[in-house]
Formats: sequence, structure tokens, C-alpha cells
Amino acid sequence: MHGEADLVGWLRPSRVLDAGCGTGRVAVELHRRGIAVVGVDVDADMLAVARTTAPDIDWRRGDLATVTLEPGGYDVVVMAGNVLLFTTPATESAVVANLARALQPGGALVAGFSVRAGGYDLDRYDVDCRAAGLVLAERWSTWDRAELSPPVSYAVSLHRRPE
Repeated sequence: MHGEADLVGWLRPSRVLDAGCGTGRVAVELHRRGIAVVGVDVDADMLAVARTTAPDIDWRRGDLATVTLEPGGYDVVVMAGNVLLFTTPATESAVVANLARALQPGGALVAGFSVRAGGYDLDRYDVDCRAAGLVLAERWSTWDRAELSPPVSYAVSLHRRPE
């Protein structure tokens, strides 16, 4: 149930951005584990649920492509729940670039999403990450770090900002 939080916790961050947090499922669990977390989502109704569930977490409304984030403010940025598939089409590279700027040197961008033919795929994601200055460090088929093997229908990628 908390695979995303387990993976983020494995990275031992002190401050996490839950990008596309929705109702806050991942952010709330990270906070429960003692990790400072900020949640950002474009959907006001989902954020209202998150604020009711955990009023002491910093919840922010904004489009991930344009929201103002603290440069270098986070050890880890996590996008769980197919976030990139729900962004406005053709803004994925802007989302990745904006989130990459929020990472500290050595920080990790972790994203999991379904891979479908003709949709936003791993090749495009890797190109967007490279353009944002990130380097692929790991890739798995699940949030519990199961080995990735064909055919790939879902992938969790960990890209790092170089030191």
C-alpha cells in the first residue's frame, strides 16, 4: 500500500516534494514517517481533501509546469500515480524541467507511470530528463524495485541531478 513512500524513504531524504499529490496519500505517509514534505497539485478539490486529512503539511496549488518552487529545495521529488500522464499534453518537458530545478545537487526525481504505445513513453521521458540536466540512475517495474523486463507496461524511474 505504501510502496511509493517506501521507495522514497529508502533514499533517506530530509525534504520531499510530492508533485501531483492529489489527495495526499503519499505525502501523508512520508510525513507520518518524519520526513518534511510539500504537496503540490493543480486540483483544488483534491487539495481540499489533503488539507482536511493533514492540515500541518504544506499543500500548494499549482500547475507542475509553471508553479514556483524553491530552487534546490528538495532532496527528492516524487511523481506517483501516473502524474505525467495527467499533465496537459505537450507540457511534460516543462514539468520535468521545473521539477529538476527544485532538486538539490545529488537529488532524485522519482516517477512511476504506465507506458503505452503512442503515449508519453520512457524514451521521451529520458530525453526530457537529460534536457533538464538529470541522469538516469535506476529503473524498475514497480515501486518495490522489481527488475524491469519486457514487455514494459509500467516503470518507475530514478533520475539524479549531478553533484
